[in-house]
Amino acid sequence: MRAWEIIKGGGVDTLNFANHDTPEPGPGQVRVKMNANSINYRDLTTIEDPVSRKLPFPTVPNSDGAGVISAVGEGSSWSVGDRVTSCFFEDWTAGEISAAAMASALGGARQGVLAEEVILPAHGVIATPDHLSDAEAATLPCAALTAWHALTLPRPVMAGETVLLLGTGGVSVFAQQFCAIMGAKTIVTSSSDDKLAKMKALGAGETINYRNTTDWDAAVLEMTGGVGVDRVVEVGGPGTFDKSVNAVRVGGIVGLIGILTGIAGQAAPTAIMRKSVTVRGIYVGSRAMFAGMNAAIEAHGLKPVIDQTFGFEDAKSAYHTMRGAGHFGKIVIDFAK
Repeated sequence: MRAWEIIKGGGVDTLNFANHDTPEPGPGQVRVKMNANSINYRDLTTIEDPVSRKLPFPTVPNSDGAGVISAVGEGSSWSVGDRVTSCFFEDWTAGEISAAAMASALGGARQGVLAEEVILPAHGVIATPDHLSDAEAATLPCAALTAWHALTLPRPVMAGETVLLLGTGGVSVFAQQFCAIMGAKTIVTSSSDDKLAKMKALGAGETINYRNTTDWDAAVLEMTGGVGVDRVVEVGGPGTFDKSVNAVRVGGIVGLIGILTGIAGQAAPTAIMRKSVTVRGIYVGSRAMFAGMNAAIEAHGLKPVIDQTFGFEDAKSAYHTMRGAGHFGKIVIDFAK
């Protein structure tokens, strides 16, 4: 059984391609033959800086995978041959997030899924929607569920509302697809006119190239008649947060997700207070949220957007492509390629 491993600091090119005995599931566990992974910015940064994260060596990277159950342990309700997708948090089944649940993240706190066979708890996998391939399903555990969480809590987006989406990475692309099926209007920012055109093809309303329009928050206010958007899917972090707060309406919601602009910086709290803005930290979601999302995906026949696919043995190239930041949608590792 082959697996990629983080064995030291030094980045993508230090990943180790290892051979191990095929693991056997214990009570309450399943073994999944992985057919595909997708990668997230979080997976890349974990590989690039495992030391500060205090990762044990070796650690198998990646949280997002899909495949087929190849063995079941005692007490599992799954059957060999069932198609399943991994849950980002093994132990966040429902309800609010907890410290214990946060300590069960794949590809970090626990071993990830970039291996031909992986052992997961029976409650740490979910049935794959029938209309999706394993490559498509592998895009769901982190980016899709994060977008779904941001659009459904603390209350769901309502038809006719306007949502601001920053960028065109995996989370934002899924958010656009979900807004389309929810009947919500969107305003999308990007530095690429080509990517903005692709978002338009997915149903985006207004678009802003933030390289040409640096005061994009003012442009959002103008587009909304001075009112602001109802919700922001905020993936930028400190470099964009204050502008997102400026762009949201009084009483609006900002789902704080990413740190694509870095972790350094300060936010001004006064505008949050004066506008009664709800700022909600979003860290993926629970298995129960995943089930609700999959039901919507199946009902609408939604298909994830895959930008590029790499073979299992060429996994390093997938991470380098992620670092290049030229992709639109998801990057997938197909084990059969």
